[in-house]
Amino acid sequence: MNDQLSKPTAIFGLRLWVVLGVCVGASFVLLLFLISLWFASKRSKNNNNDKSSQIPTIPIVSKDILEVGFDHSHRPKRTQIDHDPFPYPDTAPGTDRQALLPPPEEESPLGYRRIQIEIGKDHRISYPARFGRSCYNNENGGGGYQVTVAVPEVSHLGWGHWYTLRELEASTDGFSPLNAVGEGGDGIVYHGVLENGTHVAIKNLLNNRGQAEKEFKVEVEAIGRVRHKNLVRLLGYCAEGAHRMLVYEYVNNGSLEQWLHGDVGHCSPLTWEIRMNIILGIAKGLTYLHEGLEPKVIHRDLKSSSIILDKQWNPKVSDFGLAKLIGSDRSYTTTRVMGTFGYVAPEYASTGMLNERSDVYSFGVLMMEIISGRKPVDCNQPSEEVKLVEWLKKMVSNRDSEGVLDPKLPQKPVSKTLKRALLVALRCVDHNAHERPKMGHVVHMLEADEPPLKNVCLHLVPASVKFGIAFFGT
Repeated sequence: MNDQLSKPTAIFGLRLWVVLGVCVGASFVLLLFLISLWFASKRSKNNNNDKSSQIPTIPIVSKDILEVGFDHSHRPKRTQIDHDPFPYPDTAPGTDRQALLPPPEEESPLGYRRIQIEIGKDHRISYPARFGRSCYNNENGGGGYQVTVAVPEVSHLGWGHWYTLRELEASTDGFSPLNAVGEGGDGIVYHGVLENGTHVAIKNLLNNRGQAEKEFKVEVEAIGRVRHKNLVRLLGYCAEGAHRMLVYEYVNNGSLEQWLHGDVGHCSPLTWEIRMNIILGIAKGLTYLHEGLEPKVIHRDLKSSSIILDKQWNPKVSDFGLAKLIGSDRSYTTTRVMGTFGYVAPEYASTGMLNERSDVYSFGVLMMEIISGRKPVDCNQPSEEVKLVEWLKKMVSNRDSEGVLDPKLPQKPVSKTLKRALLVALRCVDHNAHERPKMGHVVHMLEADEPPLKNVCLHLVPASVKFGIAFFGT
């Protein structure tokens, strides 16, 4: 047998035992390689499963979303007073608005302003603002036709994209309830995918007593040309017959309300750092509306459900249906009181006088909501804790700053950071509107390293809050 193993073979003249040894060694190495591949694939699969389980899904807030005729009884109501407490006009003069939006392009022969919307090369649709008649023109000399449509009295719809009702119906599968992503007192928001693959959010305004027409005009005026990373972008609109729809960029991570009050389990994905980044982003968006535009835009209905988040938890302010524009020559406007319970500034609720300080108050309440995880008005809490602002002031006066934290926070913040955030919130909800900081100052306080104790007028602060401020300064 030794002689046979020692015989040369045809493989490079190698002896047989050498060839057998090489084959056995190669087989062993191949087996080890296959085993290592199997372990690597199993480990990779486990890692992918772990990552997918760690990615939070958008929680659902307990409210019904219906296509039409939804029930308002399960959500906070917008308060409304049917009379104006002051006989002043509702908004700033029209000349002030034109500083934010361009003047109309032309006048009709009867003296009515026309709205011209480009729909393609050398083609446009021209709407008389008061009559529902539109004419289709070919600028190369071709013929045209006229149809009667209902068009809002808006003199500057020549921006953005004009979507047809057919386009929006196709993008949402006929406004299927399965594509509804949110609802409010003024309409339902659908997720749509346009023919070019663009994802959009389509707000279908409910035409309750002409409210759709009014809110359509308000949102177009307020944010039609506004561009800011913390404000939702309005891409276009649809106005056909009685339908009024607004088309926004699609932000695909739900609303702040869903992440604060939805079912997120025992530990919220909103860490303290994420929450402070959300607060700062909202503050910067409001600063732009109040101090970066002419006329300034007052949101008037700031709340957690009007803040939408992207996958990186960056906030965008949305829902401008109740917004008001105020020119630089006026310090306030008077209007019917509208908003959401718990967020409305006390002086606005009692007098109807509205300015940017009203938004500051709403922002302070929203700050407290983000920090505590509690709703501004929660009837499920004990009677002394129903109102968030009053409860938080009481907790501060008792030197229990950590007691206001959301129990679902994965990790508590350092005491100094928490106290600074609480003091900013308290200053924003000061009962004296003149003592509230402007939003630009709020941004500065949030970004500063030192607590914002300077310039606090202690004689104007309730005794309980004075005690808390003294506690913060220790």
